[in-house]
Amino acid sequence: MVNPTMPTDPANPPYAESTSLVRLMAAEVWDHLWPWSSHGFQRQRALHAASIALAVAASVVWVLAALGQMQAGALIGWWFGWSVFEVVVRLGSKPYVKDGPWWGRRYRVANRMDMVCYVGFKNLLIGATLFLVLKSMGFLVVQG
Repeated sequence: MVNPTMPTDPANPPYAESTSLVRLMAAEVWDHLWPWSSHGFQRQRALHAASIALAVAASVVWVLAALGQMQAGALIGWWFGWSVFEVVVRLGSKPYVKDGPWWGRRYRVANRMDMVCYVGFKNLLIGATLFLVLKSMGFLVVQG
């Protein structure tokens, strides 16, 4: 019997078969930025509640950095901590990674190392972009 709270194929996200390029791109962006899923909430409520609280805290840290109230080292530490926790969340909510080129639509079930690499690289790109923007605008204090 199929459990309605679980995806039918854990190796494929629900949007994988979309024929609309705009819908597919929007879903990909959402998938990268939002690590939670409805079936993940059903299975691991306490973990997901804690992860949402941690995500809010990490967002507050980025806002504080934008206001010039956060040092670079503290920002990097928070972002690293969030990334470690995101690996755990994604393994329970969205346990898949792309298999093949980034523009492809082939996915597979992720093991821990797959997820560490995916989250680490994704968050490195996001964090570096935010860090450079804040630094170039003069909001982030880097002490030497």
